[in-house]
Amino acid sequence: MKIETFKDLIDWTRQLHAHLAECFGHCASQHEEDLGKWLLEYLAAHEATLERTVASFEKQADPKALHTRVYDYLSHNPITPHQACSAPYAEMSFEDICREVFSLHDQVIDLYRYLDGRAEIPEARELVRELLKLEEHEAMRLAHQSNRARDL
Repeated sequence: MKIETFKDLIDWTRQLHAHLAECFGHCASQHEEDLGKWLLEYLAAHEATLERTVASFEKQADPKALHTRVYDYLSHNPITPHQACSAPYAEMSFEDICREVFSLHDQVIDLYRYLDGRAEIPEARELVRELLKLEEHEAMRLAHQSNRARDL
């Protein structure tokens, strides 16, 4: 997907979460360990919720921000959804799944942090900061839930 505007960036993020939800759901049905299966089912639901939440940003964001060009995107080289599901989650341990998921979310967070300082208009900067807060909050929530599951 070619990202030229913040609207494209939101769509890319939404598609990434949708792809992960589908991938985790598919792999959950194939995982042999109960804890791994539970984690993948949880992640699938979590990513599906994130997809809907990110999509809502596009509906409520300032049109000026949505149509602002993202000049520095290509130099950052963020992950692509096809790479995100190349790992065989159905065969990974609980810890490996967690490590992979946190890495993916960290890359999205890093991208938003990178773009935060480069947004040229206040509306675009505010949009990036709101998306960044969402991704950071959800990553913390994932960490909390995975730690609770690990303790069981």
